[in-house]
Amino acid sequence: MSRTEKDKMLAGELYRPGSPELQADEAANKAWLVRYNAAAGRPASERHVLLSEHLGAVGQGAVIRPPFHCDCGYNIRLGAGVFLNFNCVILDVVPVWIGDRTQIGPAVQIYTADHPRDAETRREGLEFGRQVRIGCDVWIGGGAILLPGVTVGDGAIIGAGSVVTRDVMPGQTVAGNPARPLKSSAP
Repeated sequence: MSRTEKDKMLAGELYRPGSPELQADEAANKAWLVRYNAAAGRPASERHVLLSEHLGAVGQGAVIRPPFHCDCGYNIRLGAGVFLNFNCVILDVVPVWIGDRTQIGPAVQIYTADHPRDAETRREGLEFGRQVRIGCDVWIGGGAILLPGVTVGDGAIIGAGSVVTRDVMPGQTVAGNPARPLKSSAP
C-alpha cells in the first residue's frame, strides 16, 4: 500500500503540500482559524473549547490569545497552563510540543516546516518538517523565532526577538540572532 502525502508529512519525510488531502486539511484549518480568531472577545473558557476541538491536545487552563495562525492545528500539543499571547504563528506540519506552564510572548513564531537544501529538489515542490519541543516552565519573549527541529529544555528563557537555531538546555537563558547563552547574573 502506498503512503499518502499526509503520511509522509507526518513522518517528517519529503512530501508534496499540494496534494488533495493536504489541501482539504488546509481549508478546514482556515475555516477553524476564522472561527477562533473571531472569538477574541469571548471568555477564555469558550476559546478553550474551540482549541480543544481542533488542536492535537490542550491541557487544562491553556490559553491562546487571538489572533493566532497555524498550518494544521492537529499537530499542536499544549500542556496545562500554557499561555500564548497575541499574534503567534505555529507552522505545525509535524508535532509541536509545548510543556506545562510555558509562557509565550506576542508575535512568537514556531516553525517546523523546512525545505530541502538542494535547489533541484525544492523546484520539485517538495518540503518536510522537523518537530519542535518546548519543555515545561519555559518563558519565550515577544517576537522570538524558533526554527525547525529545536528542543527547548524545562525552565529555559528565550529573550525577546531571539532567533533560536539550536537546542536550548534546561534552565538556560539565550538571546540574540542567532540565540546564544547568556552568563547568569542571578545570585
